[in-house]
Amino acid sequence: MIHIRCETLLDYTAIAEVNTLAFGQENEAQLVEKIRYSDRYISELSLVAEIENVVVGHILFSYIDLVGKETLQVLGLAPMAVNPQFQRQGVGSALVQTGLEKAHTKGEAIVIVLGHPQFYTRFGFQPSVVYEIESPFPVPEDVFMVKPLQSYQKKYKGKVVYPAAFDGV
Repeated sequence: MIHIRCETLLDYTAIAEVNTLAFGQENEAQLVEKIRYSDRYISELSLVAEIENVVVGHILFSYIDLVGKETLQVLGLAPMAVNPQFQRQGVGSALVQTGLEKAHTKGEAIVIVLGHPQFYTRFGFQPSVVYEIESPFPVPEDVFMVKPLQSYQKKYKGKVVYPAAFDGV
């Protein structure tokens, strides 16, 4: 059974390990640490997935900027990692679903993700161009996606700007 909860200080090493194993490099683990010590970190949106009291997955939602007529803080979903031994068992889906529910409850407007369309569209993500939101990266339209939440309004349009913590990922 998968148990999802907020990260604690005692999880930091396990979260770094899960990210390193999932991505085959340390960049994402370092990203989590940089965000954690920045003003963009949201403690209740850094979640771990446990199976039998072992951390097997992690997801982080943090603030990024959407620059248009005004600069708005929106949620960026990155990274999301599952230990390779536990992939394709519903861990990632449970993390995304719980994170979106918590973001919705917090009154956030939108979540932005750069990821696999086959996976994220199941949760209501659509290409960002549908919402007139521009990616800061030269990527195919279908991989840069947006999920509107309860307080979404049409004013949320413009170009996404990631904070410095994302440099080098």
